[in-house]
Amino acid sequence: MTDQPTLAGLAADLDSGRTTSRQLVEACLAAIADPKGEGERVFIHVDKAAALAAADAMDALRKVRAAPSPFAGIPVSIKDLFDIRGQVTTAGSRVLEDSAPAEADALAVARLRRAGFVVIGRTNMTEFAYSGIGINPHYGTPKGAWQRDVGHVPGGSSAGAAVSVLDGMAHGALGTDTGGSCRIPAAYNGIVGYKPTQRRVPLDGAVPLSSSLDSIGPLARTVACCAAMDAVLADESFTPLVPRPIRGMRLAVPTTIALDDLDEAVAKTFERALATLEQHGAIIERIAVPEFLDIGPISSKGGFAAAESYAWHRYLLTSRGSEYDPRVSVRIMRGESQSAADYIDLFAARRSMIERAEARIAPYDALVLPTTANTPPSIANMADDKAFAKANILSLRNCTLINMIDGCAISLPAHRQGEVPVGLMLAGAGGSDRRIFELAAGIEGVIRG
Repeated sequence: MTDQPTLAGLAADLDSGRTTSRQLVEACLAAIADPKGEGERVFIHVDKAAALAAADAMDALRKVRAAPSPFAGIPVSIKDLFDIRGQVTTAGSRVLEDSAPAEADALAVARLRRAGFVVIGRTNMTEFAYSGIGINPHYGTPKGAWQRDVGHVPGGSSAGAAVSVLDGMAHGALGTDTGGSCRIPAAYNGIVGYKPTQRRVPLDGAVPLSSSLDSIGPLARTVACCAAMDAVLADESFTPLVPRPIRGMRLAVPTTIALDDLDEAVAKTFERALATLEQHGAIIERIAVPEFLDIGPISSKGGFAAAESYAWHRYLLTSRGSEYDPRVSVRIMRGESQSAADYIDLFAARRSMIERAEARIAPYDALVLPTTANTPPSIANMADDKAFAKANILSLRNCTLINMIDGCAISLPAHRQGEVPVGLMLAGAGGSDRRIFELAAGIEGVIRG
């Protein structure tokens, strides 16, 4: 990814006149339209005319020094989970195709537009965001970064979002993360994905999976790119990211659950990254986090995702259930058997777990763990339901640990050139977003060394 431009680099090029927004948008549109590329599977809808018009508007504003932000004119993609005014939000499904067009942009989309980002189109995703693999039987599955000639999954649920950035179809992507859906596709494609503290970005205008766990975050090429987009999404003024020195960082590796059943390549890459960080002066301690053991029992009946998604989908499932991806509908239907008491109990159990976990990790700057336990499986192998179920659990497991403790986390590429993509995750308690960005900026340039 180092040969592709960062948001800061593009902002500087736009400011100096070395490029224009129209040129950037035209290049992205060309990448999308390339018949040898993944554009047809990455995008559910391309906003060609609107994107070009917006680009021209940003170029005109920049000429009179009235650009709304340094990033005005940079094209980004939007996950098909978000409302865009005048378009139907299908959430990667066929059952919403005949819905009324959205009357307003989702708040996250509106904030990106207000900063001058240009919406290039809607990206493909796991149907209704309910999987970490990225397979979509309705709109096709874009091939991820690893061994394109074979075809490996892109990770989900923000599948098209990650590949749009990877292949230069957009320079940043808006995604969501309920149990890893920004971080998993980032890890599988060698880019950066961020899951903010949930309360940081309003969910208005996004189709819900789990209102208790859903988070809205960016996928981009660097930590600084994600930090810039996150500031816009959180409606904060952007201040340049100052990387923290590695020397003296206190990082905790959770030995509970997070290191179980790792693919050999994941374990090797992760341990190499830890050794590199120690060589640069980081203090790394392996600790038990027994609170993570609570997650299994809490989720034994499907947890928040099943209960809350069933509440949203129950009438659609009655009328159009046969049109769902069966792998999605079967997970949603687990919520049907949960009682009101079961659902209320989830909140008390989670609240207790969060309090205990936050106290345990408080002495450390961050947790550090593999983003996923597995490497990207081949698309062909995912035709088998048992193989899919196993891979899906391994993809989601570590990321879900952080969602369940209401934390924030970032996935960084940790593999070397030519190796299978592996992500390293830094995570902290809710509200520690800025610290996580600073730590990640400090390590991103060395962990692949």
